[in-house]
Amino acid sequence: MRTRLVVLLLALSTAGFGGDWAFDHIVKAIESHYGTTRIRIPFTGVANFFVKVRRPAGTSGFKLAVFENLDSSPAYQDQEELDRFMKSISNHGLHPLVRVHSRRNDESTYIYMGEAGRSTSLLITTFERNEATVVQVKVSTVGLLEALQDPERTARSFRDN
Repeated sequence: MRTRLVVLLLALSTAGFGGDWAFDHIVKAIESHYGTTRIRIPFTGVANFFVKVRRPAGTSGFKLAVFENLDSSPAYQDQEELDRFMKSISNHGLHPLVRVHSRRNDESTYIYMGEAGRSTSLLITTFERNEATVVQVKVSTVGLLEALQDPERTARSFRDN
């Protein structure tokens, strides 16, 4: 009986870390590929605790990584290389949702989505002139669909809060 309980708990814990693995993978890949480390942002853990308690708009948690001085790498401004780099994470349970390149500002944004169940993970990565930001958000699928159906109302709710 105890063995079954241990196996069940291990299975549930690995399922919960699936989306986190993709976040950690891309953070480590950016650090090694561009030769930089992420900036530690004070009180991010406290903010994440409040998100888990309050659950605004169905959000149940987030992770954030910010990088600076990426322009020291010679491959940083190569869009094709950046696309190949980001495509490598889609093999880890996340599916590409949005990819946008701005030639005017030299900015790129990638949005990936995890498997949809009661909740799902969104991984949003932006590359700007010399910095990158990676955000993973766990949201309820119902809340996400409601926000996508009426984006104007969603934007108003963020402005009102």
